Amino acid sequence: MAMRYIPIFFLLFLSSFCKSDDQLTQAKPLTHGHTLISETGDFALGFFSPTTSNRSFYLGIWYHSLPGPRTVVWVANRDNPITNPSSGTLTVTSNSSLVLSDSSGRNIWMTASNIPARVSRAHAVLLNSGNFVLRSPNGADIWQSFDHPTDTMLPTMRFLASYKAQVVGRFIAWKGPHDPSSGNFSLSSDPSSPTPQLIIWHGTKPYCRTTVLNEASVIYGGTYLSNTGSVLYEANINSRGEYYIMFTISENSPFTRITLDYSGKSQFLSWNNQSSSWALIGEHPTAACDLYALCGPFSYCDYTQIIPACQCLEGFEPIDDISSSKGCKRKKVLKCSEPSHFVSLPGMKVPDKFLHIQNKSFDECTAECNRNCSCTAYAYANLSRAGAMADSSRCLVWLGELTDAGKGTAGENLYFRLADAPVDKKISSVKIVLPIVAFLLLLTCIALVWMYKCRGKRQRRENQNALMQGYFSTSNRLGGESTEFLFVSYEDILSATNFFADSNLLGRGGFGKVYKGTLKGGNEVAVKRLSKGSKQGIEEFKNEVVLIAKLQHKNLVRLLGFCIQEDEKLLIYEYLPNKSLDAFLFDAAQKHVLDWLTRFKIIKGVARGLLYLHQDSRLTIIHRDLKASNILLDTEMTPKISDFGMARIFGANQNHANTTRVAGTYGYMSPEYAIGGAFSVKSDTYGFGVLLLEIVSGLNISSPQHKTNFCSLITYVIFMEYAKLQVNNLAG
Repeated sequence: MAMRYIPIFFLLFLSSFCKSDDQLTQAKPLTHGHTLISETGDFALGFFSPTTSNRSFYLGIWYHSLPGPRTVVWVANRDNPITNPSSGTLTVTSNSSLVLSDSSGRNIWMTASNIPARVSRAHAVLLNSGNFVLRSPNGADIWQSFDHPTDTMLPTMRFLASYKAQVVGRFIAWKGPHDPSSGNFSLSSDPSSPTPQLIIWHGTKPYCRTTVLNEASVIYGGTYLSNTGSVLYEANINSRGEYYIMFTISENSPFTRITLDYSGKSQFLSWNNQSSSWALIGEHPTAACDLYALCGPFSYCDYTQIIPACQCLEGFEPIDDISSSKGCKRKKVLKCSEPSHFVSLPGMKVPDKFLHIQNKSFDECTAECNRNCSCTAYAYANLSRAGAMADSSRCLVWLGELTDAGKGTAGENLYFRLADAPVDKKISSVKIVLPIVAFLLLLTCIALVWMYKCRGKRQRRENQNALMQGYFSTSNRLGGESTEFLFVSYEDILSATNFFADSNLLGRGGFGKVYKGTLKGGNEVAVKRLSKGSKQGIEEFKNEVVLIAKLQHKNLVRLLGFCIQEDEKLLIYEYLPNKSLDAFLFDAAQKHVLDWLTRFKIIKGVARGLLYLHQDSRLTIIHRDLKASNILLDTEMTPKISDFGMARIFGANQNHANTTRVAGTYGYMSPEYAIGGAFSVKSDTYGFGVLLLEIVSGLNISSPQHKTNFCSLITYVIFMEYAKLQVNNLAG
């Protein structure tokens, strides 16, 4: 037995000699297979390949202490990969530069050093912040990776966006999830803007614009993240005309980073130790109308609505008389010879294409726009916390269209000009009052007729809703709390599924059929329509609604709503485009998608979901029908357990139960449950074991295509284990 552990200790002994420190000198270059590791062990610098093909290698920095896939934060030769990994060498030259070269002497990447020639014997060090620094012998920094970012911003990184209105720094996204070369999206300041603002670019075109530098964005902090600590974000302009941004985190906070994703989104991410994954704290853009100028001129994106949408400014109407997404036009045209007034709209992200007038008070900014009939709008901010800035005021004026505006809970006042409404003094008060009275009488008659016709229909709908609310809220409780449910009307479901068209059919089973649908607002859903002959009756339907509505876990399918309409019983779930596991596992044309890493990921996800049901939820939940067709897969092949119609709830001191009504799928049922009706958490464990055999072998438990002379997959596995035991006994 002791001999078995000799190779392990031998490998540990060797690894102690292979471990690199955090410094690079002229006498000690960095080659493939070796890494520099920061003093705390948080970051590593070395050669890596982003794909399993190992055809292209890069010099980069990544999180060393995190499990799972490598998270790269900086790449040196992103557009010039090394094709022969063994030939890559990073050295500190005699003239104090960093040079990445191959065996043929070709320089693949190098730093630009502006220090005097007499300075030599420089060295490079990987700091605990993830910054790779080239230093002279006296400790002065010659070059640092923080000044040349790729797609990621780390805490304490001082990102210089512009200097004297000239663009300096730029984040450039990866080309794809496994391709670190320069992609189509980048983030930098706007060279054409008279005041600092950051823009995400798609090529050379603006893709998404952030808020303009104002009182709130000069410097703000104390943005507290749940269970992670605090983040202080700073954006400032100093007396030298440098516009920079940076953020810091509190001590003992988890790893935090800001990255520009290859899809064009700027994401704020924090490491979650419980899930061993990056948690998304915030991102931009978040809504469709976040995209640059999507709402058109004189229109703005209203973020105060549940679903952000384009709206016209007051005094404007849609150009096409239907939607404001194409822009809006004035209801009354402005003329310099006619009077006008300004309307204030609070909480606004100011539009683009403005002029910045310096050294103005609010009254002076107002007067500046008021006396210029070409001025369509103005905004003002007093930058009292602008630090060393010479001008603490910020007066912005617009001389034409208002483009790329937005309205939210935070922002500033936008004052825009409208023409005064004409008043005809010759119209008598009688001529004004009579049309109003006639209109009110007509409106009253229409309302009475409408109320008479709709009262019966509304009453029936209210009775049905009250019946369903009472049915679920009084008879179904989980953990002693009533459950709130989202009712979806049958008419909305018919519209979403195109009247249950065959083209929207996703699958079918013993319970009925599942259809793909699109609800109002564009939300894609899966509609489970229980057939009249389904084994899942009203009790199972009620059970599934209550359970899934309360159980929230990333490996459990999410219930969005339900509907009961006479004989129709419908459940509305989140839409998972990859359907169920059996569609890949038992299909010869699809099973190649499930490589071993994906299968292992599915196994872990199902296990986490079962652990939540059995231990981590407030009450113990027994699924009773765990099988491949009840495991759904999202776009990233993350598994989600579904179909809780047969699930049972155990009390706090209950660990098993019996039933005379055995429900489930033969082959996945444990023997004691199938024969005697006894079930517990072990019943789900048995079903998970069968599912595990199917995932590993690729064979269906109920398929006749098993090994010769064996009636089932389980029989075959038991025989093989027994044969292996006998061989071991004979060998012993």
